Amino acid sequence: MGNTKSGAVSKEILEDLKLNTKFSETEIVQWYENFKRQCPTGRISKDEFQNIYSKFFPESDPNTYAQHVFRSFDTNDDGTLDFKEYIIALHMTSTGKTNRKLEWAFSLFDVDKNGYITKSEVKEICTAIFKLIPKDELSKLPADENTADKRADKLWNYFDKGENDRVAEGEFIKGVLDNEEALRLIQYQPSK
Repeated sequence: MGNTKSGAVSKEILEDLKLNTKFSETEIVQWYENFKRQCPTGRISKDEFQNIYSKFFPESDPNTYAQHVFRSFDTNDDGTLDFKEYIIALHMTSTGKTNRKLEWAFSLFDVDKNGYITKSEVKEICTAIFKLIPKDELSKLPADENTADKRADKLWNYFDKGENDRVAEGEFIKGVLDNEEALRLIQYQPSK
C-alpha cells in the first residue's frame, strides 16, 4: 500500500491511479488522506463496506447487493478493499466511460468469476437489486418487471439466449449498449 512511515500514498500507486482514472494527483492525495482517516488500517472490510452502503439506502435492504458490489471491487480476492481498489471502483462507477462502467457491471453479474454470466447469476443480482427498491416504489414498476424474476427474465431476453446459455463480457456490453431498457434493468436509480 502507501508509504506507511509518512502516511502518504506511494508514488507507484499514485502514478498508477493517475494513469487509470480521471483523478488528478491532488484529488488522489485528498482521497487518500480521507481514506486513511476513515480506515486507519488502510483497508475496508466487507462489513464496513456494507455499513457504508446501508447509509445510502436507509429504506431498503442493501446488504446482498453491497456484498456483490464488494466482491466485484475486491480484485485481489483478499476480503478487503485497499485504497487502490477503492479509487478504481469510485472512478468506474462515477466518472468512468460507459464501457468501463459496463465492464464493472459485467463483473458484478459474473458472480462465480468464470468470465461468463448465466441466467441464474442475472436472477441473483436482480434479486439483490430488488432489495434496494423501497416498498412504496415496487408498486409503481411495470407489470413485466415488478418481481426480481420478471426483471431477470426481461433482461435475459435482451441477450437473445436460452435458459442454459451464457453471456460473455463483449456480448453483455453490446447487449446493454444496444438497449436503453437493458441499461436501466441492470441498475437501480432511486426516484428521489
